[in-house]
Amino acid sequence: MRTEKDFLGEIKIPTTALYGIHAARAADNFPNKDLFHIEWYEAAGKVKQACYETVLMFREAVEKEHPDLLPQLRIPEEKQLEVMIAAAKEVCIGEHFSHFIIPAVQGGAGTSINMNINEIITNRALQLLGKAPGDYTVIDPVEAANIYQSTNDVIPTSLTVAVMELLKKLEEAVNATRLQTENLESKYRNSIRLCYTQLQEAVPGTYGQLFSNFSDAFSRDWWRVSKASERIKQVNIGGGATGTGVSFPRFYIMEVGNQLRRITGLPLAQGENLADSTSNMDSLVEVHAILKAHAVNMEKFASDLRLLAAGVRGEKEVLLPEKQSGSSIMPGKVNPVIPEFVISSAHQVYANDQLITGLAGQGQLDLNAYLPSIGNALLSSLKLLISINHTSREHLLKGLEIDETVAASRLFRSPAVTTALSPLIGYNKSGELARTMKKENIDIFEANDRLELLPAEKLKKIMQPEYLLKKGFSMKDVRDLQEE
Repeated sequence: MRTEKDFLGEIKIPTTALYGIHAARAADNFPNKDLFHIEWYEAAGKVKQACYETVLMFREAVEKEHPDLLPQLRIPEEKQLEVMIAAAKEVCIGEHFSHFIIPAVQGGAGTSINMNINEIITNRALQLLGKAPGDYTVIDPVEAANIYQSTNDVIPTSLTVAVMELLKKLEEAVNATRLQTENLESKYRNSIRLCYTQLQEAVPGTYGQLFSNFSDAFSRDWWRVSKASERIKQVNIGGGATGTGVSFPRFYIMEVGNQLRRITGLPLAQGENLADSTSNMDSLVEVHAILKAHAVNMEKFASDLRLLAAGVRGEKEVLLPEKQSGSSIMPGKVNPVIPEFVISSAHQVYANDQLITGLAGQGQLDLNAYLPSIGNALLSSLKLLISINHTSREHLLKGLEIDETVAASRLFRSPAVTTALSPLIGYNKSGELARTMKKENIDIFEANDRLELLPAEKLKKIMQPEYLLKKGFSMKDVRDLQEE
């Protein structure tokens, strides 16, 4: 064990641990096990790398133009900065995450996140110099690893980086789901089905139309998600504690955003008003609203398929892929586990939206202390939505089949199909036909034979998909039918 000190006292730390006293105190204060998102951790590594590379550039500029001022500025030595850059690059790819001991839910506006990462970078940099972790006389977690930084600009900026990277993945995932529903729309374009309004039999339609509903909704989601990064691309790095940049060199403030943009490859922009970017979280609320809208469409999609595949409807029209055994007691039972996973996840997104909305409004004056919980909820929603898009494509849409014979039979036995005849025989006769079908439990063809309302061949022609599914009727349609 090694002993580390702060102004509160001393704590024993495992000898080889890359975390230090600040992280240890926080882990003790916040004893929950909610795992911090590794994507945020990696993004923080990229922000730290940008900070150190900017400081190195600043040091070189001062050394060249104002060498006499260098001792006063207390800038880390070039070698120290180089090993910290190397350590930060390792954090960028998720290395040493086991030494990040801060849980997702915490107090302190993210100071614990920042300090745990500072300690990991410091102690890893010490190892690269051949020193033991904890030898802070060589590199200090605050004076060196946190040079020209504040929790209040590093942690929000790294959250933005993590969110933008996940938004790119979600955009790809939504588009892939959209394409698959579009394929099913094409495949079942003329597969007739009975439509439902308020869970009651309504009018004829097709499964192609149903899948087009899903596809169009996902197209809107795709567009919204593709634009979401625009809403959060402004970051407050260089702003310090409240966005004023106090105690930071102007050179650093002007350059650090450029370095971060280069490292991440993201279209980041330093906010014009860094104080606004530090204190207000409304852009995160806006982005999560876009995620919520997609969750709504995913729930509707999964709920519709689950309902259409339900056993309570008798013979099934929609056959979902059988993915796992559904019961420990009922042999052969298979449940719609994929739609249920999608629906459950959508409701988690709704809960996250409420949390983000509430805590964003709880920001007081110049800072929002609840950024860690806001960020955790936002990243959780992104990852959930990426996962439900993946499982919907791979385990729900792939292998989904429509029993077109059952669907057609159900349509022709439904009194609702008589709506298509109203323009030809009138509402009252159509109603008489519907009552006969319902009372005798027969299809429209047999009921028409009994009532002799239309010639059998004419009815058969009207019931063909190309007639049944026309968007309205023309006078030519009426004339053609009269001539039969």
